[in-house]
Amino acid sequence: MVWFDLDRLITDLFKTTVLPGIPVVLWLTDLIGLRTCQFALLVFLIVFVVMPIIFKFSFAMQKSILFLTFITYPPNLDLKRPEKSGLYATRNFYINYRDQEEDLGVDIAVWHVLPNDLVRRYAKELHVDESTIPNATVSNEEPSIARGGSIISGDGSDNQTDQQLEQRYHPIEQILRADGFNPSDEHHQKELFEASLRATTNDVVLYLHGNTASRGATHRVELYKMLRSLNYHVIAMDYRGYGDSASLSPTERGVVFDALAVYQYVTSITKNPVYLWGHSLGTGVSTHLLSLLTEMSLPGPRAVVLESPFNNIREEICAHPFSKLYRHLPWFDYTVSRPMYNNMLRFESDQHIAEFRQPVLILHAEDDLVVPFDLGYKLYRKALDTRGKSWGPIEFHRFEKSSHYGHKHICRAPNLPEIVVRFFHNYREAQY
Repeated sequence: MVWFDLDRLITDLFKTTVLPGIPVVLWLTDLIGLRTCQFALLVFLIVFVVMPIIFKFSFAMQKSILFLTFITYPPNLDLKRPEKSGLYATRNFYINYRDQEEDLGVDIAVWHVLPNDLVRRYAKELHVDESTIPNATVSNEEPSIARGGSIISGDGSDNQTDQQLEQRYHPIEQILRADGFNPSDEHHQKELFEASLRATTNDVVLYLHGNTASRGATHRVELYKMLRSLNYHVIAMDYRGYGDSASLSPTERGVVFDALAVYQYVTSITKNPVYLWGHSLGTGVSTHLLSLLTEMSLPGPRAVVLESPFNNIREEICAHPFSKLYRHLPWFDYTVSRPMYNNMLRFESDQHIAEFRQPVLILHAEDDLVVPFDLGYKLYRKALDTRGKSWGPIEFHRFEKSSHYGHKHICRAPNLPEIVVRFFHNYREAQY
């Protein structure tokens, strides 16, 4: 142990002195002047000592770096009009709930994307060109799996008669065929979209995005389109501080309770299976939410998909490109990692994944530079070691580096629809 500590001390001493030592050596060899040397040392002091110390004591800066709410794209995005993002038959609305701990009202912005089989059925009433609606393509011998989120086909199979189908869709048709119905009217939209959740048998995917941008980011919209083509309702939300949700500074607890509010809204309307889909930071929100639902003894979703996940924020910070200049500093843990942990910015998926029973599907690309593949695999191994044997299974799918999906574009994988539909179908009726 003594030799190990001595080796660590020597390594840290080298890392601390090598950068400031370079301009000193150049000055001593007359390659640069004294003023240049002094300037270089001042820059080193500010960038590598002063800034980490400020970070250590600034909770606001820690939250800003973690959540990156100040990064917005694409430009000129109108979140109130999802059709501008290529999403037809999509409702924009807001859920207001009371944050009891902070004693304030929180508005959460939400998109509800209707499944394509429902849009196709009522394309004329919804003012949608039917030729623009893509067909779902899932190659599978079982029709029930091939139809994705819809368990009733349009021709009335699965022992459903035409009369039964008409009765099921009757509430939707009443709204659509009422005098003065306007699919762009907020009140009419609320009636129609909530009726569609109640009346249809389509499953629901609640999508929890990562940091930066909003629910309207291009790569997220790509995923919604894929899921709706598989006949799932898609519910996409922005946490506080993102998009046009409440202009509040996010915290881990805050974004988890925002997700809880939307989840409870969905489950208060439909009894159909609901699945969570978290991406990047949203995987930390997803596992924490599932742990919270278990703790509160509330019914949870049927299963969860973790796309590009990390095991905990402490290790993710060390691996993130933003920390490249700082991660080897001897005081990095003291000034960066530990303060965030102490301020409850943890997102400990490796702990939470052992606190709920639902099946888990992990998706990760080998060429992910934002959340390294190793962290996702580490979470998978941790889950295998800590979850109960009778709990829902955990699956891991890797996407090869040669596919170039990176951190954001697993949604473009040709085999993803079949992976997702099979996973959801397998656990649609399961209870854990």
